[in-house]
Amino acid sequence: MRLRNKINLYTAVLFVCLLLIMNISIYLVFSNLMIANERNQIKEETEKVAKDISQGIKQINPNELLRAYVPINGKVQVIAENEASLISGTSITEKQLSERKTEYYQGETSKIITFQQKKYAFASIPIIWSDGSVVNLQLTSSIADIEEILSTLRIVLIIVTLIAMIPVILSSRILSNLITRPIQSMIATMKEIQRSGQFKRLTLNKKSKDELFEMGSTFNHMIDLLKTNFEKQEQFVANASHELKTPLTIIESYADLLKRRGKDRPELFDESVEAIHSEAIRMREMTEQLLLLARHDDQWKLEMKQMNLPETVTESAKVFQNAYQRKINIQSTEDIFAITDEQKLKQLLFIFFDNARKYSEDEITVHIGKLQESPYIKIEDRGIGIPKSDLPKVFDRFFRVDKARSRKQGGTGLGLSMAKEIADAINVRIELDSLEGVGTTVTLFFSANSHFPKL
Repeated sequence: MRLRNKINLYTAVLFVCLLLIMNISIYLVFSNLMIANERNQIKEETEKVAKDISQGIKQINPNELLRAYVPINGKVQVIAENEASLISGTSITEKQLSERKTEYYQGETSKIITFQQKKYAFASIPIIWSDGSVVNLQLTSSIADIEEILSTLRIVLIIVTLIAMIPVILSSRILSNLITRPIQSMIATMKEIQRSGQFKRLTLNKKSKDELFEMGSTFNHMIDLLKTNFEKQEQFVANASHELKTPLTIIESYADLLKRRGKDRPELFDESVEAIHSEAIRMREMTEQLLLLARHDDQWKLEMKQMNLPETVTESAKVFQNAYQRKINIQSTEDIFAITDEQKLKQLLFIFFDNARKYSEDEITVHIGKLQESPYIKIEDRGIGIPKSDLPKVFDRFFRVDKARSRKQGGTGLGLSMAKEIADAINVRIELDSLEGVGTTVTLFFSANSHFPKL
């Protein structure tokens, strides 16, 4: 069953049930009030008759006295303690009441009785009879008028319920259409996206701020993310294909050269093996970096803890110096702590150390300090620098400032892009400053009290 039909059905059933409950409640309340009122009336009338009889029983014949109090549609009688009827009077319309069995009551009572499928209001009061004995004065009165009124009320309520169901069903259908309209629009947009392959957004009514508007906004946001990710994916695949094509071509060319002339020319063999080995290493590094960049932040399993930055930088610099025989000068006057992930920070430092090594011949300088209570690590080199026009692009994937020189030195164009991903994951802000022909300075700012310093 479609959602619109479910809403229509459930709403209609709910309204009908509420209407039935309301009408039944009205009928029961009205019926109880009418019957209670009739019981009170028969009781008051019986008390009045008992009072009049007590006052006039010695002056007037009891039979003549009771005849004056016979209800229009009922019966009056006096019952002795042995349940014998001393005196009784019945209206012409209710002669069948004379056949009803008599019953003596010890105290006052009033109730609704049923006799021969007809309902009556009944009341009994003990009184002192002319001979001094205690007898029951009983009045029985038909409530046929009340039954007729209640029957009419039942018919009216049933008709009202049936008539009210028409606008209820119509309104529930209108309501279901209003509720499902944004959903239908979303379904139509999804089908259009599936058919055309183009990303489309929903047109939202900004006046409405309900859950349907929120759902539409979430859908549009999701479409924007999908579009952005799809465009990035296309660009990423195109760039990756282009970058991988070159080392594969080089490997294929040298392998073909080895196949044809490698056995006869040892120097060509060494050159080819070295080139193939170099390109294979570059491809492996590129593949590893691509896999790392493809991971989401929550898949990195970060272990954020307080780190002593001078100790961590010194340890990383020592490993780097031993591997590449490059001097790294660390300048720090005090212990400075920051909340970060140790392994990711070391990986970040190695990326910038490696860039400084590739593009400069002088020693690398590292400053560790604080700016407005925010710890920072500043890495300086005296290398070729980066043109000012290229600074905004250096964190893009596969971007290289000097493509020929970078390729010669084994760059993949992914290092700084990966550094940006790592920095974002461990909440580090990177600031890059460079002057062509002078050198490059990279500053890593660590947040202090959940904010970075203003520069």
